[in-house]
Amino acid sequence: MHYDVTIITVRPGTQPKALARLKDALPSSQGNELLACWYSELGALNQILLLHRADEARIGVREKSLRTDNPFGIGEFVAGMTMDRYVSFDFMEPMKAGEYGPVFEVRTYLLKPDGLPATIELWRKAVPGRAKLSTLLAAMHSVAGTVTRFMHIWPYPNLEERGRLRTKAVADGVWPPPGGPDHLATQQADIFLPAAFSPIR
Repeated sequence: MHYDVTIITVRPGTQPKALARLKDALPSSQGNELLACWYSELGALNQILLLHRADEARIGVREKSLRTDNPFGIGEFVAGMTMDRYVSFDFMEPMKAGEYGPVFEVRTYLLKPDGLPATIELWRKAVPGRAKLSTLLAAMHSVAGTVTRFMHIWPYPNLEERGRLRTKAVADGVWPPPGGPDHLATQQADIFLPAAFSPIR
């Protein structure tokens, strides 16, 4: 499964206005299946993350959004934007609309040049044990832009439960995958909350 991840950085203080406009600017249509619209709460601030299921039609949608002088209807608020394509690890189920969070931890790692094959296999073995504690919504790697990035998304009911479950996973010896950190070059973690209209929330 392929996914497009767009991260829009908006100017400080404009995030609520941008989200209000995005509600009308992000219809679900052919080649434009919106899965999530989240806004950052902790980590990199003033960011809006858009997650779409990707197919060939999405290329045209992306190009159209770049050719306009008012991308996504929020051009006046935009300070920067990235658009990247990811491929899901083959053992992951496709993402679909539903209530999972409302707290979403988005972790983005840059892998060492030879780190992807080993990371996929280590996660294939370790995820079933970790998933008994909490849901893994996504595990996917980049195929465009800076490579190779590895993004994984973990929903939690609140930050307290996130801390408790992460501590328990380490104490129980089910996480992180043994040897997994050896294949990482950098790590980043951000906390996002869903917009009111986000299909995944």
